[in-house]
Amino acid sequence: MPGFELIGEEERDAVNQLFDDGGVLFAHGFDNIRNGRYHVREFEVKFARRMGVKYAQAVSSGTAAIKIALIAMGVKPGDEVITQAFTFIATAEAIIDIGAKPVFVNIDESLNMDYRELEAAITAKTKAIIPVHMLGVSCDQEKIQKIAKKHNIYILDDSCEALGAEWDGRPLGIDSDISTWSFDHGKTIVCGEGGMITTNNKELYLLAKEYHDHGHVNNKSLPRGKDTHRFYGFNYRMTEIQAVIANVQLSKIDYIVKKNREHYNYLESELVSIKGIKFREIPSKCNPLCDTLIISLKDKKTADMLVSNLLKNQIATKNVPDAIEWHFAKYWDHMLEEFQMSNNELNKHLEPSSKIIERSVALPIMIAMEPNEVKKQAIKIRDIVNRVLHP
Repeated sequence: MPGFELIGEEERDAVNQLFDDGGVLFAHGFDNIRNGRYHVREFEVKFARRMGVKYAQAVSSGTAAIKIALIAMGVKPGDEVITQAFTFIATAEAIIDIGAKPVFVNIDESLNMDYRELEAAITAKTKAIIPVHMLGVSCDQEKIQKIAKKHNIYILDDSCEALGAEWDGRPLGIDSDISTWSFDHGKTIVCGEGGMITTNNKELYLLAKEYHDHGHVNNKSLPRGKDTHRFYGFNYRMTEIQAVIANVQLSKIDYIVKKNREHYNYLESELVSIKGIKFREIPSKCNPLCDTLIISLKDKKTADMLVSNLLKNQIATKNVPDAIEWHFAKYWDHMLEEFQMSNNELNKHLEPSSKIIERSVALPIMIAMEPNEVKKQAIKIRDIVNRVLHP
């Protein structure tokens, strides 16, 4: 599944080398004691190269990346930002933290934004659209981008759960105005916490770069203490210790994605012939990360029964349903004032998403398993699903 399975000697050695080089944990300055190494900057360059974009700005978390990207795009209090009902709570929190209003669009059978609802949600106050590529599968990029272009609205891709996925043969997330990524301990690559903003738009990059660092322009002709500024900022900086770990993890990404897809395909092959289940819809141009296999059953009762039987056999689910309260806006009644909706209005609005989510089960794909263990696990899951559906 994520890079935490592969944390090992390489990451330890990188951290030790950081201390051997002077132990500077701050991304800027201290030039005379850091042995010429600027690890955050190195990580930004490597990540941009890996993703095929011009600019990458490392930050303290994926949540911070979303907020910073929104500010760079000019989103202000009173504006509206459209996103999808099934996402991690951070997407909504970032919008709210700016003072903007989250507007939720339902999901379709891909468990991502239903582009057919998107256009109707756009108002004169809409300043950005945040499609979220949940659990390694892309939204329908082209249809969403066509709508955004028609209305001249920015797209911010929340790609925090999809590093390694592709769209039309290229890395996912590089065709939007700006994209955000996460490196927390459950993501494709990890460094405990950490995030990244990528874009091909120089002005968006510079605004994000400045805001995340208290407004510092980082004028190379001036010492940091005399640096210039053009607008206020905050502190969302990544540390050097995060960056050295993330750098090592980035070198493992191709292996992670390869193993994800191998293990995913094997599990899918064991389940595909079972009557009564459907697999998540995947857009034709999307090559998923494959860190999660999602199946859909006939109703909530059957899905609940399957989850219960999986847990009895020490087989976990991922987000659906084990952490759904943190990934589905229906449960965020503590934000109703910011949504400007009553609980009844929210539930009624999100009923189409509820009907899809409540009959879905997400199975995590682990990568640090021997081939015989993968086969045993897949057969075990197949047998449990069969017993539940065909007792």
